[in-house]
Amino acid sequence: MDLSYSTEDEAFRAEIREWLAEHLTGEWAALRGLGGAGRDHEAHEERLAWNRLLAEHGWTCVGWPVEHGGRGLSLVQQVIFHEEYARADAPVRVNHLGEELLGPTLMAFGTPEQQARFLPPIVAVEELWAQGYSEPDAGSDLANVQTKARREADEWVVDGQKVWTSNAHLSQWAFVLCRSEPGSQRHHGLSFLLMPLDQEGVEIRPIEQLTGGSEFNEVFLTGARTSADLVVGEPGDGWRVAMALLGFERGVSVLAQVVGFTRELEGVVDLARQNGALDDPVLRDRLAGLKVELEVMRFQALRGLSTEDAAGPSVFKLVWANWHKRLGEVAMDVLGPDGLAAGASADGSYELDRWQRLFLFSRADTIYGGSDEVQRNILAERVLGLPREPKGSP
Repeated sequence: MDLSYSTEDEAFRAEIREWLAEHLTGEWAALRGLGGAGRDHEAHEERLAWNRLLAEHGWTCVGWPVEHGGRGLSLVQQVIFHEEYARADAPVRVNHLGEELLGPTLMAFGTPEQQARFLPPIVAVEELWAQGYSEPDAGSDLANVQTKARREADEWVVDGQKVWTSNAHLSQWAFVLCRSEPGSQRHHGLSFLLMPLDQEGVEIRPIEQLTGGSEFNEVFLTGARTSADLVVGEPGDGWRVAMALLGFERGVSVLAQVVGFTRELEGVVDLARQNGALDDPVLRDRLAGLKVELEVMRFQALRGLSTEDAAGPSVFKLVWANWHKRLGEVAMDVLGPDGLAAGASADGSYELDRWQRLFLFSRADTIYGGSDEVQRNILAERVLGLPREPKGSP
């Protein structure tokens, strides 16, 4: 990737920077820094309203083609948008799954009717989406999906259970991977369905987390129904669609993730400077190491966007997840004994500060979105061509 910016790119950077500076004021200023991993419960309705303001001004789905409601921005300009949005400390957006994952999937595999029905509400942030992939026995091993879908007249009837379903309790729709061919195994016989969540056959149970939030959910499907024409791709071809969707997940938004990590690291350094922990040469060296690694991570992300490197997504996931976990550990060391005690809220529950929450939630970074073990297997088997791991191996 050419890391230089054209005059047009710099003009675009000035445009989005000026717009954010002008609008993240008044009632919206209080939303700065809210949301994100482990904090999706923060000011959801207010952030939803902010996202709809973005939509009114054409700042949602900026990389989508113009004919689908986007701005059709170049790859470089998409990177600029995400970086400037993160640098402004703007609130984390609420429709990542619709905008970054389902939308591009529908453009690639959906029918014209599906695109006309679902893409405009994603652009306008009128409908939110959840991802129905993981199950109790099909987390990282997604091919072990057991949720079943059967065709009855002009509908699909779905029975099963999904788990770790982010923000299902706040969403109107879910894209659900189901086993639609009786007797099929592994990645064969799966279908990718679009399903409304507000119906009698769907029960959503939030899972309370150690960090105090509950954006993850269990979703029980008991005779849940969706229209027969809401299968994306061909019935039985859901694995291909599901894998393509996961490929879209490693998009330009990863650069915003790096900017967010930079802000967190700077916050830990400021804390260490204030409480004197920075005087410890070992701790200072660890912080310097995190800074160097973060710069390498950024260039790795840029390289991944500019090449067809099959190893890129798995390498980047391994790198950022373990880096972020180490940042949480360093943050706790900077806090020292103060990090061991949580505050008390008015209702008697405990309150975590941002660094305690970072430490606790980052323990999951190496598990969700594809565990470290799965990423290493992908690199070993699909990239390096090594023999498959024997079944039943510890």
